[in-house]
Amino acid sequence: MATLPRAFLTAPITHRGLHGDGVPENSLAAARAAIDAGYGIEMDIQPASDGEAMVFHDYDLKRLANDPRPITEISVDELTGTELSGSREVIPTLAEMLQLVAGRVPLLIEIKDQDRGLGGHIGDLHQRVASLLSSYDGPVAVMSFNPRIVGAFHKIAPDVPVGLTTCGYGEQDWTMLDEETRRHLRDIADFDDVGACFISHDHNDLDNPRVAALKAQGVPILCWTIRSAAHEAKARRIADNITFEGYRPAS
Repeated sequence: MATLPRAFLTAPITHRGLHGDGVPENSLAAARAAIDAGYGIEMDIQPASDGEAMVFHDYDLKRLANDPRPITEISVDELTGTELSGSREVIPTLAEMLQLVAGRVPLLIEIKDQDRGLGGHIGDLHQRVASLLSSYDGPVAVMSFNPRIVGAFHKIAPDVPVGLTTCGYGEQDWTMLDEETRRHLRDIADFDDVGACFISHDHNDLDNPRVAALKAQGVPILCWTIRSAAHEAKARRIADNITFEGYRPAS
C-alpha cells in the first residue's frame, strides 16, 4: 500500500491554492502563487458534462461565476472559457493543473462526492483522475469525504496514496445522513477497508478519540481549514500538518 510522501508534512498546504483578491480559489493563478511561496496545494475536482476532471469546488457555478447551472451540465470547452468572478482566470482542467505544477509542490486532490449523500452513486470521475495521475511525476495524494470513492480509486490506482476527508459529522451540517451513518463516518470506520493511509480532519474536531487512535498508529493527520496563527498553534498539538487560507503560516 502506498504511503503519504514526507513532502505533505513539511510545508503547509494552501486551501484551494493561495487565493485572494483577484486570484480565485482553485485557479492556475492560485497554484502559481502557492508554488512561488513554497506551499503545497489542496484542490477540488468536479466533472464537466463529458466527464472531464475540472478543478472546481462547488456543484454549480453560481458563487464563482454567477451562473446557476450545475457543473455536470456544462461542457469542458465552455468551462475552460468561463471567467471566475473578479478575475480573468478561467476554470482549469486537472490536466492543465498537473502540467503547471509538474511535481514542484505536493498536490492534495479531493474528489468531490458525486452521490451528494456519501452513498454508492459515485460515477466515473475517480477513473478519470486515476488516468491523469498515471503519468504524473511528483508528490500527490487523493482523498474524498465519500469512502466509496476512495476505495474505488485505490482499487484502480494502488500506487497513489489515498486518504479520507473527515469531520465530526454534526447533524446540523449533514442533514442528509441518518444518525447511524453519521456515527459510522465520525468513527472513520472505513479507514482500513478503503486502503487509506492518512486523514484530513476538521480542525474543530481534532479531539475525536478516533483521530487520536489513528495518530497513535502512526497515521499522518492533516487538518482543514486553518485561518489564523492561533488556530494553527492549537491544531498542531495533534495534526501533523495544516490546510490553510486567509493568512500566511511559516513555511
